[in-house]
Amino acid sequence: MMNSTGLTFGIYPLGVAGTPVGLAVGPKDDYEKIAIAIEDLKGHAKKLLPRTYAVYMGPESEEKVFAAIDRYYHAGLLGDLTIGCLQDPELSLDYWIQFVRKVVQQYGKYLDSIQITNEPNLTFMDGSKPYVLQALVQGILTAKNEKIKNNLNISIGFGSVPEGQKTIPQFWEKLIDFGGDELINSIDYIGHNFYVDVFEEPLELKKVGVTVENILRKFRETLNTNGIPNSIPIRVTENGWPTGKNPFLEVERTYAQQSKVLESVIRTVHSLQKELVITHYEFFGLRDADSSKDDLFHQFGLMKDDYTPKPAYYTFQNLIKELSN
Repeated sequence: MMNSTGLTFGIYPLGVAGTPVGLAVGPKDDYEKIAIAIEDLKGHAKKLLPRTYAVYMGPESEEKVFAAIDRYYHAGLLGDLTIGCLQDPELSLDYWIQFVRKVVQQYGKYLDSIQITNEPNLTFMDGSKPYVLQALVQGILTAKNEKIKNNLNISIGFGSVPEGQKTIPQFWEKLIDFGGDELINSIDYIGHNFYVDVFEEPLELKKVGVTVENILRKFRETLNTNGIPNSIPIRVTENGWPTGKNPFLEVERTYAQQSKVLESVIRTVHSLQKELVITHYEFFGLRDADSSKDDLFHQFGLMKDDYTPKPAYYTFQNLIKELSN
């Protein structure tokens, strides 16, 4: 069990965001402005982890992926790195294992944590691949081996989303059957990505916190039911509430609402920290992909795409000051 009374905060620092039909993109990332914003948000907290992603798509993609990780390194954005596997089914798992090994060897000393697979229980992300359990388990065991071999101080985990219509049936049972105690003994945390009141009918503010609590209690219960003990912490690895308009419901989402929802979510997570053993909260994300587009997928940021703060920026800054460890 943990002794800390505060959360470690993190944030996705870049502009590109996923949508149901591809990527939301806009103005290029300004690494200098990103660094200033992260330092400003962090204040006197011990750390504010940049959360970045690298997606492996087979050996032909390695050069491009490592170039991206190298950019993050030079920009000071290596903190919590997620590596996903969206390679073609016919490719050998050996390529993936070699990739994980290289990432840990080359960048492990600069990282606070590495997440092996992003949303492996989601049917249209990493979980869409038939080898996802192998990729997750073997990736974690490989990372753990490299951590020990190179005497690295790095946390190793994997991600997930709440169970629902779009998740793999019996994912957790299958995972533990496949990985067993070796997997459980090799992970330092399990991440959970969830978005409350984003893709569905709007919630009253008082119901936001209740929904967050239900999601996190359900998740800890699921882990415990499948033999994953409380000694393995939960991290909220992706959570956000964008401004703009829901393109499906045509509901406008204001800057003021973003600020209020963000505070409700984070205070709820913090209130459950000790009971459910939650160590991290990471927000998605720092800036909008494209503030000129009014759909919510382009407006996840605490800042506009020109790095002008929205009210939620200052709310997040104050919560880090108050609730960080």
